[in-house]
Amino acid sequence: MLGWRFAVSAVVIPALLLLFRWDAHSGFAAPVLLVFCLGLSLRSAWEAVELLKCRNMRPRFEAAAVCCAAVILSAWGHCRIVPVPEQKSVALLVSLGCIGAAFVFSFLLLLTLEAVRFREAGAAAEALGTNMLCVLYAGGLPAVLAQMRWFPSAEYPYYVIGSVIIAVKGGDVMAYTFGRLWGNRKMIPRLSPGKTWMGGLGAVVGSSLGAWLWLTFGGRLFAAQPHAGELRNVLAYGAVLGIAGLVGDLCESLLKRDVGKKDSAALMPGFGGLLDLLDSPLFAGPLALAWWILSPPGG
Repeated sequence: MLGWRFAVSAVVIPALLLLFRWDAHSGFAAPVLLVFCLGLSLRSAWEAVELLKCRNMRPRFEAAAVCCAAVILSAWGHCRIVPVPEQKSVALLVSLGCIGAAFVFSFLLLLTLEAVRFREAGAAAEALGTNMLCVLYAGGLPAVLAQMRWFPSAEYPYYVIGSVIIAVKGGDVMAYTFGRLWGNRKMIPRLSPGKTWMGGLGAVVGSSLGAWLWLTFGGRLFAAQPHAGELRNVLAYGAVLGIAGLVGDLCESLLKRDVGKKDSAALMPGFGGLLDLLDSPLFAGPLALAWWILSPPGG
């Protein structure tokens, strides 16, 4: 299983880097990333809807897909409203405001649909809440993570995004390794039987190491030649992302355990569905964005 994880990571990460390089040459509006995020969001929404169809919960993929697409598209709003790359702070506020407006639209749309579909008491609130959860998870989190394409700098966007992916996935691999080799004490066995405290330590070590390696040497791949900041800031950044990724994994486990399922889907052996692959970076994304804006670990 460990070998399979390394093999998948060895294919997925370079493929992402090639896609990011393509998008970096596509212009400020990032059309390649937009199509990519729409695809990820719609697939994630489908998995979330199928995962949560149980008891009185009856989410609808069509409604969730429309709302997720609206949220993702709204994340590109600043490209139209504030098209000048130098106006960073204004553009970020505009973009986050557009995302917030898309969530309001989504809530009103889903609420209206439940009113139209209503037949008997006992299911409408659950369906509404489940649909909104799908939109927040599959639309909102990718939309926030995508903001790192422009912020804090549009000169080396994938140096920034790459730091999240490398750090979180490095933490994921090391967590699995530490857990298999030395993990005896379970972390939260009722929620995730495979998680151990040694695995958690591995996540912090792996993400810190991954962040340092990427921020130190990854800048050579970009024309702007960004470089790592202070070592303690880089290591702290990686450690926080490792912890956030671990918590994101546990939170997705919460959803799966609550509905009695092991994986969100059967997309890839050893990983499960797309949500199982994205849970950590999606959860770490908002923290990473805030860190890069407030105390950049590189640049």
